[in-house]
Amino acid sequence: MAKLYPIGIQNFEKIRRNDFLYVDKTDLIHRLVKTGSYYFLSRPRRFGKSLLISTLEAYFQGKKELFDGLAIAEKEKEWTVRPVLHIDLNISKYEQESDLEDMLNRSLVAWEKLYGADPAERSLALRFAGVIERAYEQTGQRVAILIDEYDKPLLQAITNQELQEKFRNTLKPFYGVMKSKDGCIKFALLTGVTKFGKVSVFSDLNNLMDISMDDRYIDICGITEKEIHVNFEEELHELADNLKINYEQACKELKDRYDGYHFVEDSEGIYNPFSLLNTFAKMKFGSYWFETGTPSYLVALLKKSHYNLYEMAHEQTSSAVLNSIDANSLSPIPVIYQSGYLTIKGYDKEFGIYQLGFPNKEVEEGFINYLLPFYTSVNAVDSAFEIQRFVQEIRGGEIDAFFRRLQYFFADTPYELFRDLEVHYQNVLFIVFKLAGFYVKAEYHTSQGRVDLVLQTDRYIYIMEFKLEGSAEEALRQIEEKGYALPFAGDSRQLYKIGVNFSFKTRNIESWIVK
Repeated sequence: MAKLYPIGIQNFEKIRRNDFLYVDKTDLIHRLVKTGSYYFLSRPRRFGKSLLISTLEAYFQGKKELFDGLAIAEKEKEWTVRPVLHIDLNISKYEQESDLEDMLNRSLVAWEKLYGADPAERSLALRFAGVIERAYEQTGQRVAILIDEYDKPLLQAITNQELQEKFRNTLKPFYGVMKSKDGCIKFALLTGVTKFGKVSVFSDLNNLMDISMDDRYIDICGITEKEIHVNFEEELHELADNLKINYEQACKELKDRYDGYHFVEDSEGIYNPFSLLNTFAKMKFGSYWFETGTPSYLVALLKKSHYNLYEMAHEQTSSAVLNSIDANSLSPIPVIYQSGYLTIKGYDKEFGIYQLGFPNKEVEEGFINYLLPFYTSVNAVDSAFEIQRFVQEIRGGEIDAFFRRLQYFFADTPYELFRDLEVHYQNVLFIVFKLAGFYVKAEYHTSQGRVDLVLQTDRYIYIMEFKLEGSAEEALRQIEEKGYALPFAGDSRQLYKIGVNFSFKTRNIESWIVK
């Protein structure tokens, strides 16, 4: 019988009763339950957070039979049945204040049917506290509280400060109930994509243990290299055969595309489970994770902060920044990192500084492609075609054609961007040449409004210097004076030196000279 892959299935009981594949995480779950009480876990979407919550729910409901054959079956002796209060905030879109109140009220009504209600408890927080207390009193067992995607309302309103403030004012006392009712609670786990600052929703719940960057729980969500070979060895060989490549190539391509998530310094890479399962189910590679959700809130944040995109993949920051989102800060880096579009690539132990970068090919290519229509005149439908033509012109030595196409990318730059035109200009060049770099070798650096670019194909080498409100002649002279072409002196390919000038007045490339 062929394996059943639980793609899109986040319910542990459904997976176990219907013989879907399950990568055993119960050893870590047992450790989590036995060594602490209050936890927080941040992981990107589609990384298994909801399945983790569902597994814990089954455990606390005492459904021992679901765990037969798993690691926890040999360790757990009690299987105590407890009241479980499970909230999944991922359901609503949270476009107005009442959306969150309705969502929380729906859960409270369901619990009050089980454990009763008190008319004196009118606020959401008081009703939550009453439910916890009565559930404990009526069952004699302390309560397990599981909150999935706790931050969904806050993320939805990340560019709407007024609405986000209203959501925080609702969630802060609601989550704070867990600290005041500690005596009635056995265990609590909150999961989400991001972690908003301690001065925000968690200020009244300061007893949470954050395991997002905890070595002991790095692989509690996601899949490790070892787990791939234990659970998918047969699929690896089948994938290689199906793609007509050898086994080693299949493993390398899988790693390049879906591995590379590091949630703590010097840790092993974690594979994206959603993309991995889709690849083995369909026996071909694809942008599975990226295509299931568009990072529109990230783009809004990037544009609002006038962020230089070149810095994004070369960002250096501290653990304090990675671990928390300050609702009043314009820096998009914590959100981008916690959302899974950047990950830890290096660590300076002496200064406690993290080097960030894209985790893998799927994320890098998908994210840069997604950005193109938001920063240029190219619409989403035509973007792939325009980049294809651009690459073909680079490969064919059609210099004037690809500069005219580059002018098209800059067309219709909004006048309101004038004061930030330098950053916008750099961002467009970064996106376009980054996308071209997936098909030809592209190297570039930026520094104070200057972009040096080298493009290499099998036939041509292009050395370009861009000037902002200067002249193409000046740009070409800099290539000569600084010896940019010297590293290619012995190369047999045809070499072009190109000076380019960008005009504030036209908000576009004004001229170029080729030598």
